[in-house]
Amino acid sequence: MPLASHFPVLDDRRFDDIVQEARTRIPRYTPEWTDYNPGDCGFALVELFAWMTDLLGYRLNQLPKLTYLKFLQLVGIELRAAQSASTILTFPVVQGFTDSIVTVPSRSQVATAEPDEQGHPIVFETERTLTALRAKLNSVQSYDSYSYTLLTGANDALEDGFAPFGPLATTGSALLLGFDDAGDFPVGAELALAFWPKRPLKDPPPSPCGGIATAIPSPAKTAWEAWSGAEWRPLNTLLDETLGFTRSGLVLLQTPGKGEAVKAKLGAATDKPRYWIRAKLVKSAYQAPPFVLGVRANAVRASEEQTAVDEVLGGSDGSPDQLFTLANAPVVPNSLVLEVFESAQAEVWTAVEDFFGRGPDEAVYVPNWATGEIRFPGVATPSSGKGGRIPVANLDRPTSSVVARTYRFGGGTRGNVGAGTITASMTAIPGLDVAGVANPFAATGGSDEEDIEVAMERAPRVLKARDRAVTSGDFELLAMETGVIARAKALPLFHPDFPGIQVPGVVTVLVVPEIIGSEDEQLLVAAPRPVESLLRTVCNYLDLRRLLTTELYVVGPQYVPVSLRIEAVVTPGSDAAEASNRLSMAMRRFFHPLYGGVDGKGWPFGGTIRYGDLYRAALVDGVQRLSDIEIVRDGQPFGQCTDVPIDPAALIELVEVSVTMTEDVEEAGA
Repeated sequence: MPLASHFPVLDDRRFDDIVQEARTRIPRYTPEWTDYNPGDCGFALVELFAWMTDLLGYRLNQLPKLTYLKFLQLVGIELRAAQSASTILTFPVVQGFTDSIVTVPSRSQVATAEPDEQGHPIVFETERTLTALRAKLNSVQSYDSYSYTLLTGANDALEDGFAPFGPLATTGSALLLGFDDAGDFPVGAELALAFWPKRPLKDPPPSPCGGIATAIPSPAKTAWEAWSGAEWRPLNTLLDETLGFTRSGLVLLQTPGKGEAVKAKLGAATDKPRYWIRAKLVKSAYQAPPFVLGVRANAVRASEEQTAVDEVLGGSDGSPDQLFTLANAPVVPNSLVLEVFESAQAEVWTAVEDFFGRGPDEAVYVPNWATGEIRFPGVATPSSGKGGRIPVANLDRPTSSVVARTYRFGGGTRGNVGAGTITASMTAIPGLDVAGVANPFAATGGSDEEDIEVAMERAPRVLKARDRAVTSGDFELLAMETGVIARAKALPLFHPDFPGIQVPGVVTVLVVPEIIGSEDEQLLVAAPRPVESLLRTVCNYLDLRRLLTTELYVVGPQYVPVSLRIEAVVTPGSDAAEASNRLSMAMRRFFHPLYGGVDGKGWPFGGTIRYGDLYRAALVDGVQRLSDIEIVRDGQPFGQCTDVPIDPAALIELVEVSVTMTEDVEEAGA
């Protein structure tokens, strides 16, 4: 969004306000003055000075924050655009439909059952084409190389979860999925499965960013197969994002060929014959067996975005610096296909960051994804370094020569909706069971546009870094630009594999992700950890901007477990239970990685627990004084008036707060 909409008013008083304020002060300073009518000579002077003050205030409102924002606008610093939330949707097919498969086109729309606070629907669009099978996944069981275990109930509940390969996950174990359908199983179709692990795989050992970085190895090798009536036949795996069911993601399979899938009663599922496919463990190297909350068929990713097509922006008149505005914003970056009719044939123009160094015949434009503004080149001069072609006026299309053929828009925290809320299908598809469309888990990842205060704080570091990571501040700033990151800390000479030893040429960047939810919900997440995809995103972004000789690592923070035992004296007349709850929440806030510390900006990396600061933070409403505070770090207790050191580059995870409220014995006796 442009900074112009945030230009401040430093003094909002006007003529009438100043006159009224001066009038209220007359009785205090000159009580003998009793005539406040406009005809009075003295009051005429009051109005004169109020008018002059109003003029001075108008000038004052242009400085200094206005000047600062104008400078940021001049150097091209804008607010970061909103990000779209995403989730996985499932599309069941009506039982008894004539066709065994139903195609759900890419960009099919599904909205939440309830609108947002402004009454607008929250619309999600699918990211790819989905082939939905009529066959219903209604039986799940595991095989641990010895016996079968029926898991259908746990899979339907999506609460406690289950072990897909049994408690040991040894080689030869398997997860079996049974599909029920009155007709034949579809031949050579795409089957989309979604898995959600209950305990995601812990982050692997860090590897350096750049060309020598390796992909995350899967802890197991699985083979997908289908039961043919006599044996298990292999299936083609088109995509597997789950890393052996240790990551949430999709598995895309190609269904068996003709006659290669036969109904049968297998294992513990003896109620009726079904078509069966299984994931067999060919090689197992799990540190701990995987645990899955659930699996769903006919699944596809969807984002809180909408697609606009064939939007006429206007007509070019051949003048320089033409500006057009899309009807919807914010726009998903690089999703716009812009066509310009300089003749009868349309030409697709290319989005660029700026016009510097562009040739005079290049068909380029500069977009503002946050506002939807499209700017075309101006008059190029040899000294300006700017270029690009000015769109030629088309007499046959004077008002419709610039067309947005397609683009996507959307984003914000409004898209972080709960599980089972995205249920209103807006795309009519024959055979689709619209009543069953839903998101099994909540949508996440949506963020609002950057605050103006945050942009002003970021600006000096942006100008200093110039998109190059040299200093620690450069690494931290650029890491914050890559995604939903709340904090970043760069540690020069710190190698994750050799803590305590300064290694020349190494920089390690610690990133703390944002937490979705209300402030109270965020405080309950004591140790937010980044997922591997976020670490890779930061890694790839910084790798393009680091010095060639810098060995770079991007990892999540190390958390030191801390427990508190507090004995407090309740203030007379206060509710002890409420005071205890306030004290517990105050401690969670004080040690929180995003809201903790003395300044409330997050607990400092490696920050020592100062007993005096902790004591002050614990004096909340209802607490008269503290009788005892015991801090336990990594199982080691520390008594009163003792500062507790924390490992360098570490944060604190408050795992337990035990509060005992007592009354003041002396006052009770009196």
